[in-house]
Amino acid sequence: MFQYWETWENNGTHTIHWGKLGERGQSEELRNSLFSSASKKITAEIAKKKAEGFQEIPIEDHHTLLIEYAIEGMGNAMDLKKRHSLEERMNETLGWTGLGLCDGGSIGSGTMEVCCFVVDFQIAKDAIASDLQNTEFQNFTRIYREDE
Repeated sequence: MFQYWETWENNGTHTIHWGKLGERGQSEELRNSLFSSASKKITAEIAKKKAEGFQEIPIEDHHTLLIEYAIEGMGNAMDLKKRHSLEERMNETLGWTGLGLCDGGSIGSGTMEVCCFVVDFQIAKDAIASDLQNTEFQNFTRIYREDE
């Protein structure tokens, strides 16, 4: 069972997010106060997590996962709107499950793809397929690794 732990700053607050890879996990927000610095707490927590064996996974070590849809010819405005909506959804889905991020997509020549960088291909594929069930995005033709 792989665990993730991450943190980011957003307008003066720090979010800490952790859990089992592929699951939504938990989060906590830290704010600066008169008596303590959220940045100092985060720095100490990062050092503690590294000592426990957590390490950053460089983007070049992520797998490239593509979600493909069949379209007519070069596609139309509705296809493009759908792709942009899916990109936003994948950023949410992958981000909040510790799996990765969406990096945009392409459209034309009979297909539309959304490109994602993920730390574990199979867990991400399963999470995405489950997330897309019973939605406007369920009609994908395949989810595959770019290098396959």
